[in-house]
Amino acid sequence: MTEPIYAIPDIHGQDALLDEALERIEADGGPGARVIFLGDLVDRGSDSRAVIERLMAGQAEGRDWTVLRGNHDQLFLDFLDHGTIHSPRILSGKSWLHPRLGGAGTLASYGVRASEGAPAWSEARAAVPRAHRDWLARLPYWHDTGEMLFVHAGIRPGLPLSGQDPADLLWIRDGFLDHVGPHPWLVVHGHTALDHPTHFGNRIDLDGGAAYGRPLWPAVFEGRDCWLLSETGRMPLAPS
Repeated sequence: MTEPIYAIPDIHGQDALLDEALERIEADGGPGARVIFLGDLVDRGSDSRAVIERLMAGQAEGRDWTVLRGNHDQLFLDFLDHGTIHSPRILSGKSWLHPRLGGAGTLASYGVRASEGAPAWSEARAAVPRAHRDWLARLPYWHDTGEMLFVHAGIRPGLPLSGQDPADLLWIRDGFLDHVGPHPWLVVHGHTALDHPTHFGNRIDLDGGAAYGRPLWPAVFEGRDCWLLSETGRMPLAPS
């Protein structure tokens, strides 16, 4: 029997939703369940610090949790390391501290008041524990199980993992979302918020828009078969 693998998409600083997702996973697979988190742990929600601390603590306790890096986690790191609030990957030109991006909410969870006009970089570097920064910096970009590839945003089709640009793994949409051919794996990702998680045949987008007031859907995989975990149990997620 194939060992189940559970996945949680973009949390975006919402610790209460994370708690509910983990409860559903434990009810289905027990406390030793293998869980992969698809990145975007921070921003937009009000509890980014609590989310990071919960995931760090779970790994320290020996839970089988793999936490991937998302583009918002990278934006947080770039700010902590360099004071950067603008990224060329944000096509709107908005900064990480713009309300639409949510960086100010992440800093507020550490007790720092910041805005585009007053980024409070020194205050943030003093307030965010070094252990949090170092943990974020160690997060991998992808997790390959053989049959499935878990990644935050997606991949550049046709390239081996060794040839993938880390920026694509965090940010890609064009060239990946519109690719209808097969990949070497079933690609499981988040990043692009939908109204509901969707199976596209060659990939599954689990980001159902929890950052925008919609549910955070945990999923379970047995081989390539996928189910979403609802309040009442498993719901099949088949190719659309």
